[in-house]
Amino acid sequence: MTLQTYKSSQWLIVSSLGLVMIFNWGSTYYLLAVLAEPIASDTSWSIGSVTGALSIGLLIASLSSPFVGRQIQNGKGRSILAIGCILICIGLCIVGLAPNILFFWIGWSVLGFGMAAGLYDPAFATIGKLYGRDARRLIVLLTLIGGVASTFCWPLSALMLETWGWRGTVFAYAAIHATICFPIIILLIPIPPDEVIPKDHQITYSASKLTAQENQSFLICASIQVVHGLIIVNMSALIFTYLQAKGLSMATSVAIAALMGPSQVVARLIELANKERHHPIWTLSISVSMVTIGLLMLAIGSEFAALAIILFGIGNGLFSIARGSLPLALYGRERYPSIIGDLARPWLMAQSCAPILGILLIIYIGPQASLKCLALFSTFNIILVLWLWKASVEIR
Repeated sequence: MTLQTYKSSQWLIVSSLGLVMIFNWGSTYYLLAVLAEPIASDTSWSIGSVTGALSIGLLIASLSSPFVGRQIQNGKGRSILAIGCILICIGLCIVGLAPNILFFWIGWSVLGFGMAAGLYDPAFATIGKLYGRDARRLIVLLTLIGGVASTFCWPLSALMLETWGWRGTVFAYAAIHATICFPIIILLIPIPPDEVIPKDHQITYSASKLTAQENQSFLICASIQVVHGLIIVNMSALIFTYLQAKGLSMATSVAIAALMGPSQVVARLIELANKERHHPIWTLSISVSMVTIGLLMLAIGSEFAALAIILFGIGNGLFSIARGSLPLALYGRERYPSIIGDLARPWLMAQSCAPILGILLIIYIGPQASLKCLALFSTFNIILVLWLWKASVEIR
């Protein structure tokens, strides 16, 4: 594919990659939301050991992400994404065949490597490597498409579960990766002809190669991602516990929680329509403000719970965009893949620890006090963003 061809076909390329993201997210990160209980019931494994497999996968993904970023830095974006599909396929097959919890964990360990090579961060890095400064609107489009992963895959998983059982569901997703996702990556994701770098001339960038000023902004960005990662996973996993602790019924809690997904989509549509009229640091600022306001409203009382979840959803929807576009704006195209790979490590590591920390908080101080802790913790991100504004002025 020539340079001109992939420039003119960027919407097709990113839309196709978005389809891959739906299945990559749906068959890994969102899989156990539907399958955990049926797996535990069928196998007699404890629910904690089943859901803990996701934490294992995320931990491995966090450790692998910097290496993935450096490989994409050297022009191997398509290869990395293809390997991600293969690893997810293999991991799902191991999970589907698992005779005991140890093999189940091994399968999720393989899925962890697949997530490192196949979720948003490598996709952002690949797009950034292909399109440079033009990648921002494409990152928005990618998150817009990928944002429906849970909305699409949860019902799909439930339907396959009813038809084929949990093992059949896992094998069906493996088949989708082998027959749909992998061919899409190989056939539609290009290698820019001017980015093919001989082995002996490949350059590896890392956070340690940044200037002192850039390193400060990098550490702030990483801290912001850690805080948000801890918050979003806790809210995603325990939202019904928090809402019911406010005195809301399960039916009302489900209805209110369902507002989060559409709010994220609306926020991303607005960002797409904005056509890059503002620096991504504004997107990040609005994001953390909305998340904090939403959590504070929810912590205070249940009267405005629906509005609180809408604001939280808007903030989280924008955060995915800021996480992909801000490092590109701050550090440029050349270092972007390795930098976003380095940033993925603390982000994924925080998410792997979040469910355990959230449950411990609820056990020791109760759900209402835990929610107040999350709200106060989120205000720390506002302070970090203000610090980032100051640190990034000299870079920009």
